[in-house]
Amino acid sequence: MTVTLVEKYNPEWPECFEEIKAFLGENVAQACIRIEHVGSTSIPGMTAKPIIDVILVIEPESWEDIKFILEEMGYHYRGNQGIPEREVFRLKEETVKSPPPFHHLYICPEHSLELKKETAFREYLKKNKADAQRLSKLKWELAEQYDNDRKLYMDGKDTLCKEITEKALK
Repeated sequence: MTVTLVEKYNPEWPECFEEIKAFLGENVAQACIRIEHVGSTSIPGMTAKPIIDVILVIEPESWEDIKFILEEMGYHYRGNQGIPEREVFRLKEETVKSPPPFHHLYICPEHSLELKKETAFREYLKKNKADAQRLSKLKWELAEQYDNDRKLYMDGKDTLCKEITEKALK
């Protein structure tokens, strides 16, 4: 069977993040405190879904401005999808002439717990190769075991991701 849900680390992922930042442009950059590359594609050597996770870190009072800018660019607001202090946007690629690499775009206020979790997880796994390897191995096994069923894959790695996040937050 060919595994397509996850891929081995691609050294081009950081470049993809930079392409996405360039696509977002100066208006978005000025409306944010910073733009973070998070998730498994931000961790060298990590097996990952080939989707770049991007967080726009904002001051809470900038919410309406950034939402307007993104909607004007062709992003569609999807709510927080059950995670407080993390708003989700998806690019309507058919409205964009030259879309950037596929990505998930999130907005978090600077002091949100979700932002803290995401960045702590990334930094922890960059420094703790044994846990990074454990998670990479589990991702491959789950993708194969569940024939690339995304829901079962996500559920299967949830316990280990929570364990790693707890370690990262200490």
